[in-house]
Amino acid sequence: MSIRTNLKKVLPPISITEQEALDAGDVWIESSIYQGKPDMAALRALPQAKLSAQEQAFIDGPVKTLLEMIDDFELQNGEHIPEDILSFLGKQKFFSMIIPKKFGGLEFSPYANSTIVTMIATKSGAIAVTVMVPNSLGPGELLMHYGTEAQQNHWLPSLAIGDDIPCFALTGPEAGSDAGSIPDAGIVTKGMHKGEEVLGLNVTWDKRYITLAPIATVLGLAFKVFDPEHLLGDKLELGITCALLPKSHPGVELGNRHDPMGVRFYNGTTRGKDVFIPMDFIIGGQKNIGKGWQMLVSCLGAGRGISLPAMGVATAQSAFKSTSEYSFIREQFGVPVGRFEGIQEKLADIAGKTFLLESMRVLTTEGLGEGLTPAVVTAIAKYHMTELGRDVLNQAMDVQAGKAIQRGPQNTLANGYSALPIAITVEGANILTRNLMIFGQGAMRCHPHLKEMVDLIHSSDSNADAEFNKVLGKTVKFSAKNAFRSLGNSYMPFIRKSESVYPEVVKYEKRLNALSAKLAPLADFSLLVLGGELKKSELLSARLGDVISYVYAGMAAIRFYEQRVENRQEALPYFQYAMEWSLQQGEKAIVNFVNNFPNVATKVLMRVLTNTYSSSVRGISDDLVRELSTVSMNDSSIKKQLTHAVHVVKGDGNYINEQAFKAKHAAMPLLSRVQKALRKAPIVPFLSFENAVNQLLAKGEVSEAERIILLEYNEKRKLSVRVDEFTFDMDVIPAEIRDDFTLDGEQKEADIKANAA
Repeated sequence: MSIRTNLKKVLPPISITEQEALDAGDVWIESSIYQGKPDMAALRALPQAKLSAQEQAFIDGPVKTLLEMIDDFELQNGEHIPEDILSFLGKQKFFSMIIPKKFGGLEFSPYANSTIVTMIATKSGAIAVTVMVPNSLGPGELLMHYGTEAQQNHWLPSLAIGDDIPCFALTGPEAGSDAGSIPDAGIVTKGMHKGEEVLGLNVTWDKRYITLAPIATVLGLAFKVFDPEHLLGDKLELGITCALLPKSHPGVELGNRHDPMGVRFYNGTTRGKDVFIPMDFIIGGQKNIGKGWQMLVSCLGAGRGISLPAMGVATAQSAFKSTSEYSFIREQFGVPVGRFEGIQEKLADIAGKTFLLESMRVLTTEGLGEGLTPAVVTAIAKYHMTELGRDVLNQAMDVQAGKAIQRGPQNTLANGYSALPIAITVEGANILTRNLMIFGQGAMRCHPHLKEMVDLIHSSDSNADAEFNKVLGKTVKFSAKNAFRSLGNSYMPFIRKSESVYPEVVKYEKRLNALSAKLAPLADFSLLVLGGELKKSELLSARLGDVISYVYAGMAAIRFYEQRVENRQEALPYFQYAMEWSLQQGEKAIVNFVNNFPNVATKVLMRVLTNTYSSSVRGISDDLVRELSTVSMNDSSIKKQLTHAVHVVKGDGNYINEQAFKAKHAAMPLLSRVQKALRKAPIVPFLSFENAVNQLLAKGEVSEAERIILLEYNEKRKLSVRVDEFTFDMDVIPAEIRDDFTLDGEQKEADIKANAA
């Protein structure tokens, strides 16, 4: 019995949905990471994505206008998205960023799409989700790729201008990640449509968690098709199919809502029982029956590579901006809280990870902009960028503490904190993405021979044994090269290579190459020893996926630092932290993988090949933490780059913080003089900063002009460190009324009611 035949007996079969998912998308630079040789030349040669004149004009016009229209606190305390905002989104074509211009759409690049969603998400998660869903996996994209000409001409122009609102329904109560088990069914039959008897489907469905469903006018629907009467052929089960149904079609139920964490985007249910639809409702027509899952997984790039990562970046940029500014403005014991090492540890982590997130956003959208749909990279982006966004915001909440937990118009973190779990959950829950998709797809798509081997194992061709033996020979040679490369990089650091012209990058590129070199033999031996069991060993395979991911993140940081940063000297600590953290996480994944590998003999061999004899990995130094946290509180060009998506609107929380931040930087020389003067001759009783400054004026320590600068700064500081205040009945007290001590209680109450009205 041949090797191939023996393997066929022990390897688990691959389902149709698994096979279609594995076949979906393109292979990009992640392949070189998996094979132990990150392609830095291809990374550096990738064309830079830039906003076109039209895209920049859209950002400067409609996007910024939209941001000034949004009051996210009011939105979160209401029940509906205001009609004027929904109307504005439609008229300004926010729902058509991916629709071609010939159908009336904007046809923006992935980079522009990502930038716009990121900007909106820094202001409102609800509005960002409302915008991103029509520009992600759904009717628009499916029609563009698979729709008939008649379907495209009918639907795309109305979707482009918001006359029709789309939603797409896949998930139901009985099937989430396992789309192959959806019970929703369409039975091939004949029925009446527009007064004629036509061939069609009798469809029954029950779906939930469907974004925009409550306001949708066109429903994209995934269901399984069955042909019990064999009207289409001999097969009974024809597979997952996608169709488009107008809301007005008889039997379609839309309108009920869920309440996702109080974030006020529209999300809800759709149902239908024995709803007859003609064959021309199927996307692409009758010929596309059974091709629905293939269509869906082929179009996942926008959601997984653009929209949800943009939410993670928005979370981080907003948190970084407000926290770095707050850490500089807020003082305790006479110094900014950002000078305390406990705060510095978190502030450095926020800054470094925000740099990493922006780097990954840019690189991923640049790849998508080349027309690629890299399934593994977009899975990496979806998982790690939403998780990093969560890390950053959690740290920011800790630093801002009491200010962060008091909701109100001035709070820049609370609404984003409520929305965090949403991006983690949708478009492939993060647990699924990390444990099954990144390495699962990565191994099959990135290994130069594995997919061919698996196909041959399950093949029934007469020459399959001979072909398999040829491929097996190539695989053995490939694995041997990987093993020797890992040995060399692990024990002889001087042979590690770098192509960078920047000395500060060279050491990191060498370490990145060494990490990738270790990954390759670990993956090879895992597949050899565990075989099909590796599919079930999620704790192990997830760690291999982590290594791929952190090498990709490091490559993104290198490219961003070399090609995008405006001032490398200012950005160096950010870059160093991003690289140290990525390498640390990758090395930790290697250690944990080897330590937990179940086969003892193979574990010993893995230790030898990768020089992994202890559980210690190199950490981030305290000096780097102190340096990065300090420079992150500067008003620098790199800080502006890493918070570019936060559009400051006059009067909002970011505006209040920024005004105080800039005022303090401008007043720092004066504040230093004031501190020295007060240490030399303390003013007792101190009473207030204003009193102290007036006393110093009387002593001639400051001039009248300097006194005005100091007092103006102090007013901005006081407003920044304050939190929102409400009446007993929870009406917001505007700051100008709250802080006006000349008003009596009755007058304040009257002014508050008038303001609320």
